[in-house]
Amino acid sequence: MAINTIERHVNEQSPAALKLQERAHALIPGGCHTYAKGDDQWPLNAPRFIVRGQGCHVWDSDGNEYIEYGMGCRAVTLGHGFPRVVEATRKALDYGCNFSRPAPIEVECAELFLSLIDGADMVKFCKDGSGATTGAVKLARAHTGRDHVALCADHPFFSTADWFIGTTVMDAGIPKAIQDLSLTFRYNDLESVKTLFEQNDGRIAALILEPAKYEDPKDNFLHEVQELCRRNGTVFILDETITGFRWHNGGAQKYYNIVPDLSVFGKAFGNGFAISALAGKRELMELGGLHHDKERVFLLSTTHGAEVHSLAAGIETMKTYIQEPVIETIWRQGERLKTGLDKVIADRGLQDYVQIIGKPCALVFACRDAQGHASQDYRTLFLQETIKRGLLMTSLIISYSHTDEDVDRTIAGIDDALEVYSQALDEGVDKYLVGRPSKSVYRKFN
Repeated sequence: MAINTIERHVNEQSPAALKLQERAHALIPGGCHTYAKGDDQWPLNAPRFIVRGQGCHVWDSDGNEYIEYGMGCRAVTLGHGFPRVVEATRKALDYGCNFSRPAPIEVECAELFLSLIDGADMVKFCKDGSGATTGAVKLARAHTGRDHVALCADHPFFSTADWFIGTTVMDAGIPKAIQDLSLTFRYNDLESVKTLFEQNDGRIAALILEPAKYEDPKDNFLHEVQELCRRNGTVFILDETITGFRWHNGGAQKYYNIVPDLSVFGKAFGNGFAISALAGKRELMELGGLHHDKERVFLLSTTHGAEVHSLAAGIETMKTYIQEPVIETIWRQGERLKTGLDKVIADRGLQDYVQIIGKPCALVFACRDAQGHASQDYRTLFLQETIKRGLLMTSLIISYSHTDEDVDRTIAGIDDALEVYSQALDEGVDKYLVGRPSKSVYRKFN
């Protein structure tokens, strides 16, 4: 196969794009506002800036067009510039975006959201998953009077807050006393959870994990963990920032038939607009409200948490999920993508070196070297070659806007890139990789 596109030479960037990149690094730490978008996460031929998106296609500052996967760090599930969401947001802006008292749309959005999420009695909106997960942890600590938090070590990100970042190697600036309050366990390893409770009897306020990442819960894992939490008086929290509105309209909790004490939604909730949600049982959520006689909890109080236009985007996005076959489509197109990629990988005999993993609605890829070890060098080479073929894909997260043609072009482009990957396995990656490899976000030094 060969993709019908113009290959761009590695490092072919306009002087204007390179100059803008220099300015960005002079003004913004890291040159951007999300570590996953940083220069160190991409090969040298990656577009410096994206200036426009439509559906699943994006254009960089030099006018090059790409089929995008990942879609704004998994936030854009419907597609860039999705017309009905854009129109709803535009109409809302005509009336202002922020006031000194609540707006009626806050109630409308809460009612629609809670109608989709089983077992959630109340919801609080904010702007990102980090704020919502940290709010959940605070509620759990207030409710239980305990300090420790258990979190899944196999799930790479929960929050920018100290309670999570302190568990990574990038823990500069976080007091050890804070780090010591966070405990970790392994996904699908019930014994590791039991051990935490045995070693910290009566001290764990909350246990938080994603419902799933790349594999399903085995042997009733989620339900068994929930039961351990109940027996130990620990608040059970599901982080659905990624799985929410991808696995099912009711979240992965609906897909796996489990109702947590608290849960967090974001990303796909607003199709890229800044909105997230902390939802859960009334006895917990009301601690941040006015109708109780217990000690008050300063929960989520954000100036921009209920911006009218973001809530309008959330409402219209949810209505789209309800009225159109969004979930069914991304699962079907993801399966089409995975089936096609598995075939071209197998046809080239590269099954031991390149793997497509995860649910069809949330695929990622793994790259290995000639010895079968996970390799950042080969991952960077793979990105380098797919970018040359008009694909922008640190993951293979598909959207409602990816058509059959987009998927087929992607399969063809990746197949073409795999020829270079195969040659690199035989002759060495250094012969084919231009410049330095990309790096892991979590590292002690630059």
